[in-house]
Amino acid sequence: MIFEQVANGGCQSYLVGCSDSCVAALIDPEVRKIDRYRALAAQHGVRIQYIIDTHTHADHFSASKQMSETLGVPVIAHRLSPAPYVDLRVDEGDVIKIGSLRLTVLHTPGHTRDSMSLVASDRVFTGDALLIGATGRTDLPSGDPDELYDSLFGKILKLEPNMRIYPAHVYKGAACSTIEEETRSNPRLQKRERAEFVEMMRTLSLSMPEHLTEALRVNMSGGVSVAQLLSEAAAEVPFMSMDEVKSRVAAGANDFIVLDVRERDSFDAGHIPTAKHLPRGLLELKVNEALPDPTVRIVTYCDYGKISTLAAATLRRMGFTRAVALDGGMKVWREKNFPIESQA
Repeated sequence: MIFEQVANGGCQSYLVGCSDSCVAALIDPEVRKIDRYRALAAQHGVRIQYIIDTHTHADHFSASKQMSETLGVPVIAHRLSPAPYVDLRVDEGDVIKIGSLRLTVLHTPGHTRDSMSLVASDRVFTGDALLIGATGRTDLPSGDPDELYDSLFGKILKLEPNMRIYPAHVYKGAACSTIEEETRSNPRLQKRERAEFVEMMRTLSLSMPEHLTEALRVNMSGGVSVAQLLSEAAAEVPFMSMDEVKSRVAAGANDFIVLDVRERDSFDAGHIPTAKHLPRGLLELKVNEALPDPTVRIVTYCDYGKISTLAAATLRRMGFTRAVALDGGMKVWREKNFPIESQA
């Protein structure tokens, strides 16, 4: 078996495959590791045949949709997954064939209703149902402590004791564990009676994951994250340095427009000299009135350089092909003590 475990903070992804057939599956991919997954597949000389999500993730952005579109391969998830981009929906007892490798689906809800574990010959990929030294939380959307109890004590812990477990998150440092070890030492699994287990899960005091709302929105709908929007916009536009803008403004250059896309109060409080004002929220509606010449050189800016990058990308898509974004934002411009104008 080809096996690679890829960590991104606490998040864990897995490339598993068959060397004889030169095919592999990618389990729980995370969007920031796409290049790493592709490099590993190339290193092993395998073609990624399937992308698999064990559940709807709430603490990171799944790369499943992106990789599916790039590689032209199906996304596999449980039939209860809300994601519209899932191509192959599986259920309890289904087998996913990857060359000579077989992954048997266990429906293990509790952390989420669409959670599933994948059982191979000597290991089980438990998603967020069973973690090393812990279990998945049940206080997020579609979580249920009663269902998690059944998934753990009625399914996962009934697997062979020497079966290795590989979860979607690792918080304790160890890369893997076994059913036997978790049964013996996992504190949450010592609550073997349903009532005490459910009570424990309901009274846990856990902090909410970062980007919870956004991650759920993106992973459930196949939408786009803010980070992805910014990354795509940055790939579409060139940038102009602050020194270059300062030099052109000081020279009184009339062959380009400095465009402030912040809100009115920020513009009035201080802006780059000669800058025109057009808030990002009104860009599409007011662009023809404010910028009648589509051939003009335009440099957009905001406070931190993010909104202005989106604005420059929008302008380019609208036909202002010489639009660029300031490399940085007004905050750094101020820190450099570059000239500023303000409205009286």
